[in-house]
Amino acid sequence: MIPGRRRPRRLVPVVLVGLLCASALLAGCSSASTVPVPGPTSVTASGASPSAFQGILLDSPYPLPDATLTDTSGHDFNLRTGSDAPVLAVFFGYTNCPDICLGTLTDLATALNRVPAEVRAKVQVILITVDPDRDTPAVLRAYLDRIDPGFIGLTADLDVVKQVAGYLGVAVEGTVEVPGGGYEVTHSTQVIGFDAERLGRLVWTQGTSVGAFRADLTELVRQQG
Repeated sequence: MIPGRRRPRRLVPVVLVGLLCASALLAGCSSASTVPVPGPTSVTASGASPSAFQGILLDSPYPLPDATLTDTSGHDFNLRTGSDAPVLAVFFGYTNCPDICLGTLTDLATALNRVPAEVRAKVQVILITVDPDRDTPAVLRAYLDRIDPGFIGLTADLDVVKQVAGYLGVAVEGTVEVPGGGYEVTHSTQVIGFDAERLGRLVWTQGTSVGAFRADLTELVRQQG
């Protein structure tokens, strides 16, 4: 749990509302509405991102919450302190997602395969499942091992996942039944880049290219010294 915070009823803070709507970040990966509510901090996206980054650079970075989830080994994992990598790329998705989640994670893996080894060693990708009922630690591990064994998968009670997601401006809006049985989970699909101080500095929207991920992650690592 995040100390001192109650779970928000809606999960999209003002900071990213414009991005969510303009970039069609919600997926079910299917469509859903967004409702602006106050976020953890008043920040806005840069009117014009410096040429150093192709993703959206935030004028006022916001902190990764001090929340503890469960990793694929069944151990506690604190978001702020669980990895010593200077750069984190955090994505909310799930293993039964029909296309967008796999595509985004595969693009991140491809990008990291194209950077120097010393850069790759300083980047940690984290997938937080929005479907904890089906995504057990073992399921997450098997899924990520097919993409990149170095990626970390995290799960928690859905209320906790929604709380963390809401704090970061990621919408998790429920399930949608699909023909033939089963369901998809409606969620927004941005990737958030955090620096060594665990401040969210970059947002990559759905459709970001492998080249953009590669260039931006390399630059973000460089800026950490």
